[in-house]
Amino acid sequence: MKFTISLLTLTALFSGTALHAEDKPSQPGGQLPGKVAVSLVKVADDLVDPVSVAAPNDGSGRVFVVERPGVIQVIKNGKKLRRPFLDIKDKTISSFLELGMFSMAFHPDFAKNGKVYVAYADLWFNGATMIAEYTVDKSNPDRLNPESVRILMQIDFPYCNHHGGQIAFGPDGYLYIGVGDGGWEGDVINAGQDLHTWLGKMLRIDVNKSSADRAYEVPKDNPFITPLQQMTLFGVSEEAFSKVHPKAKPEIWAYGLRNPWTFSFDSKTGDLYIADIGQNHWEEVNFQPASSKGGENYGWKFMCGSHPFPMILKKNPDGTETASDPENYPKVGVQPIAEYSHVDQGICVINLGIYRGQDYPELDGVYFCADWGSGKVWGMKKDAGKWQMQELMDLADGIRPTGSGTGPDGSIYVTHATANYGGPVDPYTSERGALWKLVPTAKVPAGAVTAPVAGK
Repeated sequence: MKFTISLLTLTALFSGTALHAEDKPSQPGGQLPGKVAVSLVKVADDLVDPVSVAAPNDGSGRVFVVERPGVIQVIKNGKKLRRPFLDIKDKTISSFLELGMFSMAFHPDFAKNGKVYVAYADLWFNGATMIAEYTVDKSNPDRLNPESVRILMQIDFPYCNHHGGQIAFGPDGYLYIGVGDGGWEGDVINAGQDLHTWLGKMLRIDVNKSSADRAYEVPKDNPFITPLQQMTLFGVSEEAFSKVHPKAKPEIWAYGLRNPWTFSFDSKTGDLYIADIGQNHWEEVNFQPASSKGGENYGWKFMCGSHPFPMILKKNPDGTETASDPENYPKVGVQPIAEYSHVDQGICVINLGIYRGQDYPELDGVYFCADWGSGKVWGMKKDAGKWQMQELMDLADGIRPTGSGTGPDGSIYVTHATANYGGPVDPYTSERGALWKLVPTAKVPAGAVTAPVAGK
């Protein structure tokens, strides 16, 4: 079969990315080692489009829930406090589902410095994602001081979707920022492969320092920093040339992402899992080992999952068209560890995280993800060197996972919201969402309210 590869594709292939002849990504239908059965136990409800969860390591036991309209609620001793941690609805645009307040992250030294980081779409800057730093109010530990705000980054977008938005501190103490490709569909501005833009990337910054032109510093070991140098035209290896990116954004840690709405680190190993929302056919989960030096290309927009984009069709004898075998085409970048089809599995992958708590040893090391559209929840773990992806729940009655976070005890918390897709929509007219805790089915407390599942 003949295949013509574009100059743009060749550029991607030979600018620090790699072709991989690894096993195919796992798909639903696998079997986890051991018998894993889980349920969602309700923790709190009456939440307005909750999309993310965070908790500080300060001994307070508090859990914080991000509401998309621009509010952070405090869950203390199992109850939502009357006053929120932060309310910036007047600065947040949330009329379209993919805009709003996205997530928050507590500084690793929060117990001492009281610093919190928030990512939200700013109303007054045309939906630009702001990465803002706040400090806890000295008179009330359950409130942020709104006057303490310091803007670290402003990320502008051409369209109202695919903003990404998850932020989290890595085991190295740096802040990681997931940024979508800028929106519309099909990455029309080629952001995923363009190192000259923050869009379609994972960013990595040092919030503990600042420079003359930034409210943060770029870690010196970020992968796309090219120091000023004299030019040598000949006698330089091709590998050395592949690492020269004089105009690349130095904050970039990894690229080739479409819409990394959610991601998380394994608190034990430091590995990074990125749930990248796909186009029309495939959803994917990407994996970056803790040993990585950064610079991975996850393939978008040449790839969607392990499949070429756009989907390459072949004509059948009866005149119909079907997807051609992706094995006949080159693979660009690092392939995902898992993927699933829009045909029968879902439309919007959501990272839930990897369990490392002490209460449920039967869940230790299992990575969980879900789908906002179908309500399916999967567990993933390696067995004999191969990732297994097993369906664990098929949520019913409109339970739609939107995000997650880890509690102070290592428990995985999940948010759900119906979140009407489209716009403009007032989130306060939508059905209220809730906060849930992932619990082994055999250990659900007596009398607890659990999420309904299909067929039960």
